[in-house]
Amino acid sequence: MRGIGSGEETGTFGLPRDSFRILHVSTGNVCRSPITERLTRHALADRLGDPLWGGLIVESAGTWGHEGAPMEANAETVLADFGADASGFVGRELLDEHVIRADLVLTATRDHRGQVISMGHSAGLRTFTLKEFTRLVRAIDPATLPPLEDGAVARARALVRAAALRGWLLAPTAEADEVYDPYGAPLPFFRSIGDEIQQALDPVVTALTGVPARM
Repeated sequence: MRGIGSGEETGTFGLPRDSFRILHVSTGNVCRSPITERLTRHALADRLGDPLWGGLIVESAGTWGHEGAPMEANAETVLADFGADASGFVGRELLDEHVIRADLVLTATRDHRGQVISMGHSAGLRTFTLKEFTRLVRAIDPATLPPLEDGAVARARALVRAAALRGWLLAPTAEADEVYDPYGAPLPFFRSIGDEIQQALDPVVTALTGVPARM
């Protein structure tokens, strides 16, 4: 299956008809969500050979997004630590159309999740905090998901449905589902947040692709 720009038939918004859109949401879209977006793309590229492989599309926005702004310099440094590409990033304010198009919304905090759901668009069953989604994914038997040979999009859609059915798996504490804002903090704190995000993403990308991280 080919990615965008490869000449396949496209549907609404110019996307491949068979695509799965992941939207990462934080506040300003200059720290947490850019890090999460680019680490997700990097992980997909590492495991599947192309960040657009199979129609998986990854982007981000902020509930109070700094429209047109670059990501924070410390966020770029964190991405460089992981070998991920920070180039070409532009901040965006979260709009209705972003939520409408998203198949999976992963937020930095519970407050962000509530804001996304309050926008409507039947977002409740496809919006989770990142750490919440990680917890739910860990409870899913990978053998119950479609194999990657059936397509990454089919597997991703099944994963979201399965996670929504496990919404009763509550966090031990409210703080367990939070990724705290490093905006204005020194680089060591940014790096600790980057490590948190990377650890939360690893099982999610493994579940999405069926391919574990390379050691």
